Amino acid sequence: MTTGLPGHDAHRDYRRHRRLVRIGQMIMAVGVLVGLSHWIAHVAVTGGPPGMQDLLIGYPTAAALLIAGAILAGRTTPKKR
Repeated sequence: MTTGLPGHDAHRDYRRHRRLVRIGQMIMAVGVLVGLSHWIAHVAVTGGPPGMQDLLIGYPTAAALLIAGAILAGRTTPKKR
């Protein structure tokens, strides 16, 4: 860390941390929406998207968004020194 150096701001680090956590939570919400939309399209509409498209594009995209969001949202709080 750059603690003790001129221009270091603990509040700036904390704000950056909180911003990244919120962005991660939003990415996770988008992942849930992608998964739900593919599930609803698969269940509700006969003749909806082909099953292979759901398996190879929709659900893995939802899972990737959830994992990426969880990585950002699971950041630890910057420690005070």
